Amino acid sequence: MKFRKLMPGGRLTIPGDIRRKYDLTAGRKVKFELTENGILIIPLVTSEEVKSNVGFLGTGGKLLKALMEDKKRERRS
Repeated sequence: MKFRKLMPGGRLTIPGDIRRKYDLTAGRKVKFELTENGILIIPLVTSEEVKSNVGFLGTGGKLLKALMEDKKRERRS
């Protein structure tokens, strides 16, 4: 278990090994979700990641369209 101290303004440094494992680079969007056990930090899937996987299921783009619609709804939230 790793511990970090909160900085002024609520800033927090995520340990390097965790940033690398989850590809948390500068500018990457994350979602904060409150649970009864604490706070989850969830990296959001980028458009590039979605597009790089187009066609691997052979669905003709139906899943991509659904994912992109979900992404638009997330941005509005």
